[in-house]
Amino acid sequence: MPADSNVIVAGEAIEESLFQSLPERSKHEEFIRRAVDLLVERVVFGRSQRSAKVVEWAAPNEIRSVIDLKPREGPISHDELLAIMADVARYSVNTGHPYFVNQLFSTVDPYGLIGQWLTDALNPSVYTYEVAPVFTLMEEEVLREMRAIVGWKDGDGDGIFCPGGSISNGYAISCARHHFYPDVKTKGVYAVPKLVLFTSELAHYSTKKMASFMGIGSDNCIMIKTDDLGKMDVKDLEIKISEAINAGSTPFMVTATAGTTVFGAFDPLLPISGLCKKYNLWLHVDAAWGGGALMSKKHRHLLNGIEIADSVTWNPHKLLAAPQQCSTFLVKHKNVLKEGHSSNAKYLFQKDKFYDTSYDTGDKHIQCGRRADVLKFWFMWKAKGSDGFEKHIDKLFDNAKYFLEHIKQRAGFKLVLENPECTNIMFWYVPKCLRGCENDSNYKERLHKVAPNIKERMIKEGSMMVTYQPQGNLVNFFRIVFQNSALDHKDMVYFANEFERLGSDIVV
Repeated sequence: MPADSNVIVAGEAIEESLFQSLPERSKHEEFIRRAVDLLVERVVFGRSQRSAKVVEWAAPNEIRSVIDLKPREGPISHDELLAIMADVARYSVNTGHPYFVNQLFSTVDPYGLIGQWLTDALNPSVYTYEVAPVFTLMEEEVLREMRAIVGWKDGDGDGIFCPGGSISNGYAISCARHHFYPDVKTKGVYAVPKLVLFTSELAHYSTKKMASFMGIGSDNCIMIKTDDLGKMDVKDLEIKISEAINAGSTPFMVTATAGTTVFGAFDPLLPISGLCKKYNLWLHVDAAWGGGALMSKKHRHLLNGIEIADSVTWNPHKLLAAPQQCSTFLVKHKNVLKEGHSSNAKYLFQKDKFYDTSYDTGDKHIQCGRRADVLKFWFMWKAKGSDGFEKHIDKLFDNAKYFLEHIKQRAGFKLVLENPECTNIMFWYVPKCLRGCENDSNYKERLHKVAPNIKERMIKEGSMMVTYQPQGNLVNFFRIVFQNSALDHKDMVYFANEFERLGSDIVV
């Protein structure tokens, strides 16, 4: 046998054992440290600089040619894995960039990031106290404090962390239906009359989608008109409730919105709650976007009346900038989650455990395995305090106001709403070729083409990312959303300058 055969055999043994799911210093330490260094230097700090690109645009075939996306039969080396990491980061949208203002989330909060990394390193599943003791208690404390901030006495009620606001809104429908018709849990939709629910025409689509998913039917999610500011029309709500009753249907809930996706509108919760009381309806408030304003004494008035709600959706990953995803469902009725969803699986929720099994909270979820989404948010809260969250919210609103007032003074900008309520600012950018053409018969048709042209230019240059959309009779307009408190007034001017630079010479 050759002298170095033992080395060869040892090397083959190490390579052969790389499939094993356990970190070992001899096999993985160097790789993990290099990977973390890449993440910290090139992803976290390198991509958060204003001089970096928001996106490195590439067509699908280009990405496929750079990154080998197909799973392979055999393993690849650590060096190849690190190269893949770099390429994945390079061609992914840089949502941590200050100029990513495209969605209702952005930025990479440093404390939230560490909380998320710790979550993944611990790899918990939060269903029983025995496997997730810290996170079970952490969830209860955070959710109780959030309920207290909503305005429920002593934070009473119940709540859960959910995989997104859409699922939170689905829980609201489920809880409302079970509250009025508990037999639905065992007998299904056959045990209930023809139920209808109501939400505004500008509400998030998840309410209608969840009505369909839960067997109520999308046609039985009745859309209520909105006013010019995007708020639910309370008169139309009562008309639609009466029409539904007269048609033989049974109204059971209203989903109001505190911060609509596009306009950022806050529905008038107090008069809506009055109708809910009059007709004995469950009131759910989808505050996924606008809920963060509750942290600010200056801006929480936008949600006046939310304390009357039966349930609330609130996503800390939106206005409070927690990492994706971090969504909560809060409910005033203490037992409805458990009564409506528990199945008492004996292999998991045994009642004869040696500890207090009331801490085994997982059965009130429709999920079994569940991430500890609480940790990153709790870690942020510990690092910043409620005072820090308040300063964050106040700065967002200040930036939005500054940008609004700034573009009012500049040629080419036309506002959709003169005084938006949240940090969503909607506007058209009118290029030079269209100024003075407002009375032309094809003006709107031409204006509709401007936003997609500007969006293409900004994406291909990577200078910023701002979304656009039509809405009702309104042709394509931009919606810039401020959710990153690291932005300042100079950045507001930058955005306006970029729209002018990218759009002034467009011909449509």
